[in-house]
Amino acid sequence: MGFFIQNKYAIAFKKSKDKILILGASGFLGNALYKELYRYYNTYGTYHSGKIYSDNKHYLKFDLVNDDVYELLRQVQPSVIISALRGPFTDQLEAHELMVGYAQETGCRIIFLSSANVFDAFSNYPSYENDKTLSQSIYGKLKIRVETLLMRHLPEEQYAIVRLPMVFGVGSPRIQALKNELLLGDAIEVFPHLVMNTTTDAKLRQQIHYIINRKLSGIFHLGSTDLIHHKEFIHELVIMLDLNRKPIYKNVFTSNTDRYLAVLPRDNRLPKHLQITNETVVESSKKYI
Repeated sequence: MGFFIQNKYAIAFKKSKDKILILGASGFLGNALYKELYRYYNTYGTYHSGKIYSDNKHYLKFDLVNDDVYELLRQVQPSVIISALRGPFTDQLEAHELMVGYAQETGCRIIFLSSANVFDAFSNYPSYENDKTLSQSIYGKLKIRVETLLMRHLPEEQYAIVRLPMVFGVGSPRIQALKNELLLGDAIEVFPHLVMNTTTDAKLRQQIHYIINRKLSGIFHLGSTDLIHHKEFIHELVIMLDLNRKPIYKNVFTSNTDRYLAVLPRDNRLPKHLQITNETVVESSKKYI
């Protein structure tokens, strides 16, 4: 027996009987989820390459292009599948079709990490859980196809579609790229008319843990509760990083007026301690020594 810290209160816990498989656990978000969940659940993850993962018996080597995800699922027999897969879009879609087939046979649950890009064809307002999806990007269209696959072929209690905005945090690729651009004196692309919301990997892992623990299902929008212009947000990050470099901004205008790419919750709100603001995202993206 150990202790699970939540909301400043410690409560005794026993490790759950749920077996979780994170597909794409060596990626930024997948790895964050593995670190959050492995202490509380029998958790496995997949990786494509790297000795750092091969030494961990709970990390399983998996090649999206050449390996059969259905055989992997039969081997692990998870009760919860978290999909954070990356790779060729055709192979991603095929893998999710096999996941759905496995879920139909076993009754396991699927948590799919989707994106605000399922709404990138809309620009006049932020998007809520039950709004119609429409995308102009290949990435957004893939996410819509997987979402539709889950909703058409599984009962709602067997899936959670988690739509994410831009994700930041101390070790995030976006923060690392911003640091490099500042240190090298490269131009930083900003979108002055883009209105968005954000989150961090740390908050996402707490939210997914809650969704699993409470057996929640349906569609979730896990962006910050407030909105901000992209250029303003990036400038706040530059100030926070305090690298003593003057930023060079490259303004990119994709429209003459403000356009929104933001996912806000209305129907499936998580508790207040699991919500986040853009200000907190900025603060949480700095490594304090």
